[in-house]
Amino acid sequence: MRLADFILRDMERILGEWDTFAATLLPAARSMNSAGLRDHARQILQAVAIDLTKPQTGEAQREKSMGRAPTPDGASETAAQTHALLRARGGFNINQVVAEYRAVRASVLRLWLAECQPLVTDVQDMIRFNEAIDQAVAESVRFFDMQVEQARNLLLGMLGHDMRSPLQTIQMTATHLAELNAGVQISEAAGRLIRSGTRMNALLDDLCDFSRTKLGLGINIAPTGVDLAQVFGNEVDQLRAAHPDRRIDLEINGNLQGIWDGPRLQQLLSNLVLNALRYGDQDTPVHVVVNGHDADVHLEVRNSGSVIDRETLERIFDPLVRGPAQEKNVRGLGLGLYIASMIARAHHGAIDGQSDQSGTTFAVHLPRDYDR
Repeated sequence: MRLADFILRDMERILGEWDTFAATLLPAARSMNSAGLRDHARQILQAVAIDLTKPQTGEAQREKSMGRAPTPDGASETAAQTHALLRARGGFNINQVVAEYRAVRASVLRLWLAECQPLVTDVQDMIRFNEAIDQAVAESVRFFDMQVEQARNLLLGMLGHDMRSPLQTIQMTATHLAELNAGVQISEAAGRLIRSGTRMNALLDDLCDFSRTKLGLGINIAPTGVDLAQVFGNEVDQLRAAHPDRRIDLEINGNLQGIWDGPRLQQLLSNLVLNALRYGDQDTPVHVVVNGHDADVHLEVRNSGSVIDRETLERIFDPLVRGPAQEKNVRGLGLGLYIASMIARAHHGAIDGQSDQSGTTFAVHLPRDYDR
């Protein structure tokens, strides 16, 4: 008996073995009944059986070996993809999902070989069966990863949002204490709370922005008429106050009036300057230079310090990327430059970095006119 016919004929026996194995995948399977344990197993095996009976070209075989078989006509998802989504939502891990396929592969072949004693000419069925299972594994793993990633980002976004209320209470209380003039010790303690709260708020901003970008929502901007000379000047003043032991120079040239999201560009500048303060030479100033041209505005943040190697520089705007020098002084989430690049992109601008013995420069190009 050909393998496809055996799968369809002995479907219940195969599903019984699927049940038995799936029930061992604890703790997720502990509260599941047979229907839950078998989730989409019948449809997956039916799809495999149908695949075994279809003619297959060499090109189709190569595509399947890389997990790129086409989705059936009229189906938004394959059974394997839906199975992966439900397993991810049910608390299974990716190793357990792959183990299910490994077990069903072994069960089907063991039962078929024992009962049907296939001929040598039927070996091609085994090859085709393994290809079909591998395709189902690829589809499940890809969708499982997407579901887990989306759930993680939603959790991060909700966490960042829900932490803001208690943080605001802490900051307001600390500000009230600082204004009471209740003694040097209380004023100093309140000052530390305020600075820590400001830092936590910046981390939450980065976390929420990161979650938005990973969910495909991008950085939210609200462009209005602004003067970047005032926007950047105010931000540099705040950074100087927060870092009185460091020197931050600001040079402004040309017309800096235009349509941008001022608070977002303040955030961009803050992230670049904080990065320079954190990882640059502590004894040399950070230079901020802003030049307004007819078609665009050009912002540069320069600092002296260790040279960033080319490989790291190529990935420096990726989230959670740090170079060897940065790893020695890890603070924050490693999202500052990533968020800065997303803000520039949201303004249809660009950002890049250069580093050599003379120092490190991050340059931002902001067009004056862009489609909003």
